[in-house]
Amino acid sequence: MSKNAVLAWSIVVALGGFLFGFDTAVISGAEKSIQKFWNLTVFEHGLTISIALIGTVIGSLVGSKPSDQYGRKNTLYFVAAAYLLSALGTALAQDWYVFLVFRLLGGLGVGISSVTAPIYISEIAPADKRGRLVGLFQFNVVLGILISYLSNYLIGAEGENSWRWMLGVQAFPSLLFLVLIYFIPESPRWLILKKGAEEAALKVLRIINPANCDQELISIRNSVHSGQESRAHDRLFSGQYRKPVMLAMLFAFFNQVSGINAIIYYAPRIFEMAGLGAHSSLLSTVGIGIFNFAFTLLAINFIDRVGRRKLMLIGSFGLIASLFLVGYTFYIEDFSGFAVPIYMMFFIAFFAFSQGAVIWVFISEIFPNQVRAKGQTLGSSTHWVMAALVAFGFPYFAETLGGATTFFFFAAMMVLQLLFVWRWMPETKGRSLEQIEDNIILH
Repeated sequence: MSKNAVLAWSIVVALGGFLFGFDTAVISGAEKSIQKFWNLTVFEHGLTISIALIGTVIGSLVGSKPSDQYGRKNTLYFVAAAYLLSALGTALAQDWYVFLVFRLLGGLGVGISSVTAPIYISEIAPADKRGRLVGLFQFNVVLGILISYLSNYLIGAEGENSWRWMLGVQAFPSLLFLVLIYFIPESPRWLILKKGAEEAALKVLRIINPANCDQELISIRNSVHSGQESRAHDRLFSGQYRKPVMLAMLFAFFNQVSGINAIIYYAPRIFEMAGLGAHSSLLSTVGIGIFNFAFTLLAINFIDRVGRRKLMLIGSFGLIASLFLVGYTFYIEDFSGFAVPIYMMFFIAFFAFSQGAVIWVFISEIFPNQVRAKGQTLGSSTHWVMAALVAFGFPYFAETLGGATTFFFFAAMMVLQLLFVWRWMPETKGRSLEQIEDNIILH
């Protein structure tokens, strides 16, 4: 019963990841029609596409506040409502400025979801299943991206207003998410930390871990009481949290300087730089989506068995090799065959198997109960700010420096990531959140 209940709750919350992926990628099929419909200038078109990303950065920066003040569950209600209103608002908008407002709202939902959903799942998951369950969030992000591409393809031939259907169809999973949140409990750790509601928390803990629920309650209570000895425990940037802050920021930084968003957003452009025609470029892009999905699923099945650190070590070696090969191919300008797409598939496979699957799990684990929401906000906002910088900067650097230098830079960053993982990254598999806190903060 407990396993099925926790899995069901995690699947419901991971729907936030599905909508995250769907909302982020769906605009790719609609952007040309939107530009034509409102006769947008280059600047206006760029703002239309990027405003959701701006909302995501804002959402990730403020995500800890509602999560701490109103609870994880109530914050997820807001996220679901934001997705629903964004889908309906953008689909029905007759004014460009109204469209921008609703796209910004969808971006806020993505940003807050990237903070709250991993926190919630990490706080209700048993230690031996936490990696797999939090990994469901990233799996659903990837699934949402794939489904949005498929949805755009199926809707795409339905006339000049097809872009409205592309954006509006998200209302259906958003409404489902909004309804299903009603059936999940509040996080027991939040109930104890913010409300002192130990009886309510114990009811949830009995479902999650019936054999050791009383012991877990005591452990959570002790971690909270130890944090109340000083007001400094509520401040994320106090000296005692230096290690988890460093781990979260570096982990999120390396996630993006791998070049993942440059490759996801600009794959067709990269393939055309490598001499492929437009049709072959689009076909190769579909392959990237499939590899991303398949290896994320594989990683979820391994993350609790082999551990987060080992996945990152394996992934780092693969990322270095694949990025170096892409850079070398651009350097020698030998674009015969499908070398670049093949190396890109290897890159996506190793990324999905390591960074892609591990990031939300690891960041949600390493912060103590008192500052977990703030820590997740720090990691998430670092991730999204770097994503924006890489996405906006890649076309300029690729054109100015060339493909070889750009991809050699990404490879060099992955060498630094390998050193970071080998030297500083702790293993967190199979430990309770309170045990991880003791290991990172006290040692």
